[in-house]
Amino acid sequence: MTAYLDNSATTKPCKAAKEKMLFAIDECWGNPSSLHTKGIDADMLLLSARRAIAKSLASDEKEILFTSGGTESNNLAVLGAAHAMKRKGNKVITSAVEHPSVLKCFDRLQSEGFSTVHIPTDKNGLIDLVALENEIDENTVLVSIMAVNNEVGTIQPIDKIKSIIKRKNSPAVFHIDAVQAYGKLPLNVKKLGADLMSISSHKIHGPKGAGALFVRNGIKLTPNALGGGQERDLRPGTEPMVAIAGFFGAVEELNIKKSLSEVTALRDSFVNKLKALDGVSINSPEDALPYIVNLSLEGLRSETVLNLLSSMGICVSSGSACAKGHKSYVLTAMGLSDKEIDSSLRVSLSRFTTEQELDYFIDGITKAVNTIMKR
Repeated sequence: MTAYLDNSATTKPCKAAKEKMLFAIDECWGNPSSLHTKGIDADMLLLSARRAIAKSLASDEKEILFTSGGTESNNLAVLGAAHAMKRKGNKVITSAVEHPSVLKCFDRLQSEGFSTVHIPTDKNGLIDLVALENEIDENTVLVSIMAVNNEVGTIQPIDKIKSIIKRKNSPAVFHIDAVQAYGKLPLNVKKLGADLMSISSHKIHGPKGAGALFVRNGIKLTPNALGGGQERDLRPGTEPMVAIAGFFGAVEELNIKKSLSEVTALRDSFVNKLKALDGVSINSPEDALPYIVNLSLEGLRSETVLNLLSSMGICVSSGSACAKGHKSYVLTAMGLSDKEIDSSLRVSLSRFTTEQELDYFIDGITKAVNTIMKR
């Protein structure tokens, strides 16, 4: 048996995504900027994909830009907004637990002379809204906060941030990294007050190589790349139609409410079984996104456990797939000890995850405890 439980890293493309990709390869392989029939066919597919994604966010199709994925969307949002707004101020704010594609952009902005602020979190990974409000001022031009943490699943109070920005009379643009939230939680950009929102295809059973950035009408961005003028001249280059078509198919197959209910029930049963085991502690908060469960195994190093689980056909991770073995700064910010961090595992579910897979994982860590601790 095998168990793929690393869906926060990437998901298996769904049937609808694969069918749309084949359609793009066979029928719509033209350049969507070309004016002949093949180009027009590709452009119509591009428009349909844009409309589907816009509808999923309750936005306008003209507010959706296609990118290569979440990292590029975050880069364009953070750097593009900060550079476009620099005449109004030089202060930018994020949290201590953001994705590296946001944090490294803040490092670059700091090197360029921007004043960068990283808001701390509590033991559950929640940002301190009081600290955030104290930091936002008339010199703040960007606030970037993720909707769902990619390591522990903490759901941030993003619905409260825009009102804080307005209350402080700040010109700040509000960016939401929704890569882990999109397709799993209902997202309405208008209700959230989002100016920018990043999403990705391969986190929702679409292919790698496609993502999108919501850019509210009226928001100005400075492009990070220059070229032929595609995507409102903010993301130039011929659109990767096969990947975008797959993204389109994955979006069409979403049933967020149904999947959220089913995955929540599955997660609750799984966590109850984990709590019955000796030496297992749950690091994710109780109200975390049910698709992510972070845990620690007392006395065991995660690297050793991962190798044993992998030999059994069980795929999980020791944290963010982007961290590549580095110590988790997210768990550090939450106040976990070095031993707890060194023994942490991230189990991430999808709507296709089965109870049998989760039970097999429990069998695997039970075997790990019995095998490794006896050495």
